[in-house]
Amino acid sequence: METRKVQVTGGSTYTVSIPKTWANDNDVSAGSTVEFYPEGDSLFMTPVGGDDQTEGTLDITNLEGTELVRAVMTMYVSGFDVIILESGRITNDQRGMIREATQSLVGLEVLEETKDEIVIRDLLDSSELSIHNAVTRMRLIAASMLEDALLALRDLDRDLAHDVIQRDDDVDRLWMVVSRIFRATLRTPKASEELGLPREVCFDYHSSARQLERIGDHATKIAHLTLEIDQEVPEDVVVAIEELHEEVVSVIDGGMDALFTDDSEEATRLANDVREQVREIDQTARGIDELLRELDPAHAQLVGLIVDSVSRTADYGGNIAETALQKAAPSP
Repeated sequence: METRKVQVTGGSTYTVSIPKTWANDNDVSAGSTVEFYPEGDSLFMTPVGGDDQTEGTLDITNLEGTELVRAVMTMYVSGFDVIILESGRITNDQRGMIREATQSLVGLEVLEETKDEIVIRDLLDSSELSIHNAVTRMRLIAASMLEDALLALRDLDRDLAHDVIQRDDDVDRLWMVVSRIFRATLRTPKASEELGLPREVCFDYHSSARQLERIGDHATKIAHLTLEIDQEVPEDVVVAIEELHEEVVSVIDGGMDALFTDDSEEATRLANDVREQVREIDQTARGIDELLRELDPAHAQLVGLIVDSVSRTADYGGNIAETALQKAAPSP
């Protein structure tokens, strides 16, 4: 940290010098233009760059399979607009995994491909991305996945269960978008300004998106468990699970409504209601466990895991409500 004294020039203009080391590192010299971004009681300064495209290079010689996919995803979430993958010779298996990774991420396209290099570029205009819209879309998809997973359980509908499993890719894709946007706001105040949201709110959206991604994971788990069940679930158990689901939906909706409202008092009221509902859901889930005692052990275990996943989604809705409470709290 360095300190500088504010001076007055011309009788009305405040000026302050900038550290020479920082200026040299960022190619700032006499005549350069810098940008200022006010945020609360802070003022962020950044040099004006000519090209906002960020480029990153990754040696993939020793990367295979899912490890390679994760590496590409990490470069994407880190914020690189151009990703260059290099190797002495890129194998066919590596090319297949790279295409799989590219197709699973929003906006990425392979632009160039040679025997030793693949160039991937993000074709989306970052200024057109909305973290609010992405989180809203995640909410809708995750909720529909959970509803359809339980419908598949009632009817033992294998096709619907497989459809729920496939939709998890859509939730994961949006989760990556939210993570990419959030990390961009941490790197530069310009990203936050383009979004029209303070960085604290972006953090709240990012935290909540993580909970929605987990809800999608549990809907997927329910679908997988349904595929293992080979006999109908008793009607009284199905009805009890559907009642539990209704309570869970109320928790998730209440948490998200609290997060999105700009009225602090309303957000606090909604979030506190959700916290009470979560405690009641634990009692409902225990009641279903009593019904499962009538089933044979193998069947009861599978259905019990489904009940556990449904009740866990309520916990994630409660976590969103906690985030909403923090968002609604007065700023220091």
